[in-house]
Amino acid sequence: MEFDFLSPLDTEIIDYIDGLSSQQLGSKVVLHTSEAFPEVSKVTIGIIGVLENRGNKNGNPEIDLLAIRKELYGLFPGNWDASIADFGDILAGNSKEDTYFALKKVASYLIKNKIIPVVIGGSQDLTYALYRGYDDLEQMVNLVAIDSKFDFGKESDAISASSYLTKIVIEEPNNLFNYCNIGYQTYYNSQEEIDLVEKLFFDAYRLGEVSNTIAIAEPVFRDADLVSIDMNSVTSSDSGNFAHFVPNGFNGKEICALSRYAGISDKVTSFGVFNHNDTEQESVLIAQIIWYFIEGFHYRSNEYPFGSRENYLKYIVPSEDEELIFYKSDKTDRWWIEIPFITNGNNKLKRNTLLPCSYEEYLAACDQELPERWWKAQRKNSI
Repeated sequence: MEFDFLSPLDTEIIDYIDGLSSQQLGSKVVLHTSEAFPEVSKVTIGIIGVLENRGNKNGNPEIDLLAIRKELYGLFPGNWDASIADFGDILAGNSKEDTYFALKKVASYLIKNKIIPVVIGGSQDLTYALYRGYDDLEQMVNLVAIDSKFDFGKESDAISASSYLTKIVIEEPNNLFNYCNIGYQTYYNSQEEIDLVEKLFFDAYRLGEVSNTIAIAEPVFRDADLVSIDMNSVTSSDSGNFAHFVPNGFNGKEICALSRYAGISDKVTSFGVFNHNDTEQESVLIAQIIWYFIEGFHYRSNEYPFGSRENYLKYIVPSEDEELIFYKSDKTDRWWIEIPFITNGNNKLKRNTLLPCSYEEYLAACDQELPERWWKAQRKNSI
């Protein structure tokens, strides 16, 4: 049974929750204890700790998630109707691969049963295990990583927090449809890596782009299945990580806004926060990141999968080569652009599909500027 991989919460966090008021989040979460396990059929969001940090070469091999849980469960929830459970922890296995297997099995079961796993790591190579959790679902996966680096490595390298993406890209079965990086910093990535992202028609947004206009990231999350946050993408002044100083990165407000975008997305079915540096300040921030994800989940509009187009306004933009077709939701004012079906035997799309976009991209198209993500999606589907 998949849940055999999960260890119950220890008595210290249970005693802490017992002392909270009935209004605080901890009193509203169903807990995996030594005496009871949450009733899975009633759970919507499942929190899982993974005590695996061997993929983080500079990290402490011992992980303690107690402070994060205390900070999270001491917060007050919004007017949420989501049923939340804390399934406890996956302990580090004899090898990293053992831990990956356990997380894959647990995540796969939860996703199949329409429960969103919210994973607290541990090193970011655990993203690979979450990605593999989709194997049994037989679907293509869109991965979004909030990270200052692309995390490519040599094909011969052992998988780690700084090289896991290579294994995702090259390993069979290859279910990766798209990868998007949000917040990369050029000086942390070789030109070869930047060129590879472009060659594979992946998407990437520099830190400055997103910090200047945080809303440009929202359409990306709307098309994501799996979202992975590297806490090293947050500036040290906000994370408290001074052991490995990060002078530039997202601030606390920005990383929480991005987490909320992930929660709002109807398509996101797994979420992880990784490379925790075990500082008290960072524990507070991670708790708020998770809080904002759950807050976003509460405001999902259920516009995915895209149903009848009668409830959307259709805009046709003539261009030199073809017409671009946009849709705007009457419900949320969000925008999509149609990617036409390309009639060759190798494309991944079997029908016209819709790519989330922004109002600004629609305006640019009116000025004959084709949205970059649109033509990348077209090129990818024609391969």
